Amino acid sequence: MPIPLSDEEIDRLARKRAGAKLGWYVHALVYLAVNVGLLLSSRYGFGTRPWSVFPAVGWGVGLALHGISVFLLGRGSAFRERLVERERERLRREQGR
Repeated sequence: MPIPLSDEEIDRLARKRAGAKLGWYVHALVYLAVNVGLLLSSRYGFGTRPWSVFPAVGWGVGLALHGISVFLLGRGSAFRERLVERERERLRREQGR
C-alpha cells in the first residue's frame, strides 16, 4: 500500500518525473538530428558504404535503454512499485513481522 504524500512531495516527485521525461525527449531529438546529419554525410560526403548505420544502432540501443529507465522503471512506475512491495514483504517475513 503506497504511503500518502504531502502536496510538496507530490510536486517534487512530479517535477522529477517530468524532468526525466523531458531529458529523454531532448535525447531523442538530438539523436534524430545528429543521425540525419550522419546519414547525409555518409550518403553524399564521406565514402560509399553506409557507415552511418553503426553509430545510429549503437546510440539507438542507448536511447532505448534510457527510455526504459524513464518510462518503465522510473520512480513510481507500476513495475518498480511491485518489485519494491515484494522486497518489503520478503524483508518483513525475514524479520518475523
